[in-house]
Amino acid sequence: MSEVTSGPDPLPEIHTLGMGDVVGVLRAGAADFLRAPLFGLFFSAVYVAGGMLLWRIYSAAGQEWWIAPLAVGFPLLGPFAAVGLYEVSRQFETGARPTWGGVLGVVFAQKDRQIPAIAAVIIVFFLFWVFVAHALFALFVGLRAFSGSMSLVQIFLEGNGPIMLLIGTAVGAAFSAVLFAISVVGLPLLLEREVDFVTAMIHSVQATLANLPVMIVWGGIITGALFLGMVPMFLGLFVVLPVLGHASWHMYRRIAATG
Repeated sequence: MSEVTSGPDPLPEIHTLGMGDVVGVLRAGAADFLRAPLFGLFFSAVYVAGGMLLWRIYSAAGQEWWIAPLAVGFPLLGPFAAVGLYEVSRQFETGARPTWGGVLGVVFAQKDRQIPAIAAVIIVFFLFWVFVAHALFALFVGLRAFSGSMSLVQIFLEGNGPIMLLIGTAVGAAFSAVLFAISVVGLPLLLEREVDFVTAMIHSVQATLANLPVMIVWGGIITGALFLGMVPMFLGLFVVLPVLGHASWHMYRRIAATG
């Protein structure tokens, strides 16, 4: 007898949102963070420590300018912190009190599902952005910047620096926009349902296009908040990442029907 296997879960219906939903999900995200702050602090600590380490490494090497492209590309890595925070918010929805064993167990179990595949896409996006940023520096500033002979002021504010900064920011924004479109619904969908990652990304893009004005505002808030969180030596990410992570789950819940 052949073994019977169940097919993929049905995809959720896409809802049309309004600008009021953006405010609503931010409030819900802040409320979830305040209900279980240790989870948020734990998942964001990796990013804060990583940012500080990168700053020290590049400062010691006299290559502080590398922080700029890494900062522009930082929103590309934001979804990595989200899965654990999604699970905390999901458990709150069921009326359960999240536990470390329960949340970390769910996060660890994703290694056998589809989330690692979309994580690989995120990594490829980030690495390609770093390559593009390196090429833009070489094209507009020349090799002197890479030798450490130029200060940050000279690199970004003199000569071709401003146009390089403008183009680099635009290219980084384009990378972030594409990744945002495939992950804003795709990641929480993969956590909640058994679907393949390509289908999840396509459904996420469809949901984004169906709510384009709201998604543009939501993506802008995420990017702006992440930049602000990085300003005081990345310490603001201890608050920004958990609130945005929880809020992103609530955005998914509003944009995708659960019934």
